[in-house]
Amino acid sequence: MKIGNVDFNGNLILAPMAGVSDVGFREVCSILGADATCSEMLSCRAMLHNPKKTDLMTISSSYEKIKIGQIFGHEPEIMAQALSYPALEKYQIMDINMGCPAPKIVKNGEGSALMGDINLASQIIQTCVKNSKVPVSVKFRLGINKDISLDFGRMCEESGASYITLHGRTAEMGYSGKADYEAIARLKSAVKIPVIGNGDVTDKESYERMLQTGVDGVMIGRGAQGRPWIFQELKGKAFDGDKFEVIKRHVDVLRANYDEDWLTLYLRKHFLWYVSGEEGASKIRLQLATSPSIDESLKLLKEIFKN
Repeated sequence: MKIGNVDFNGNLILAPMAGVSDVGFREVCSILGADATCSEMLSCRAMLHNPKKTDLMTISSSYEKIKIGQIFGHEPEIMAQALSYPALEKYQIMDINMGCPAPKIVKNGEGSALMGDINLASQIIQTCVKNSKVPVSVKFRLGINKDISLDFGRMCEESGASYITLHGRTAEMGYSGKADYEAIARLKSAVKIPVIGNGDVTDKESYERMLQTGVDGVMIGRGAQGRPWIFQELKGKAFDGDKFEVIKRHVDVLRANYDEDWLTLYLRKHFLWYVSGEEGASKIRLQLATSPSIDESLKLLKEIFKN
């Protein structure tokens, strides 16, 4: 898949996950096979009013092969201004979030709320395309509470999006139920621009099912949480490395960039994801969830993964 002058040498993309897709996680996913990686959701308004927070969220790794920045907002003029923000210059593609179902995003008329105002959504895309130095894509869901993905996808194409990503659930579903792969296949057949499929890809079998929809790429989100080696596995290479060393690298990258006290709390969820399904994990879950330090957590994790 080639988008503008950006050549994807593979089809696996790490999804933009708020509070998850940090620079350390993106680095290990890239090393383990992710062909492209997305930033966390970046608020266009925050770029103009709270640049320090944006600067911290846009720290990137040299190991990321293709860097995609994901922005969100609901004001075309503000979004146009944000695209000239210096911290965004590192991204080869800018993606507009029109699918997030989080209440705090939706109540501001952002994320999936934009699927309820197709004219505004179109205006935002056109404005971003006009003001962006790099290709612009759009990530969205089936709809708010019913499937309007064909109309919405066609609108994105007509508005100038270089490619689109469809998560096969409605916003109302959140992350419950199953992603609708048939809807993804219908969208792929209805537009000429590339389509990325997203939703429920957690192993080789589900990956193959997603590929059967005809999509140009596959975006992995929750399937990578605690399992950055999923990208390597989907490429047919069994992971035989040291899982603890992967975790340690994730931590080391973050420690080089962020405050230790903040990281101690932030990393707890990652540590719990990493041990999910591992033998003996149930005995240390509470300790990991309440650990007073990262070093203490790493000692527990090293013991779990020693074999």
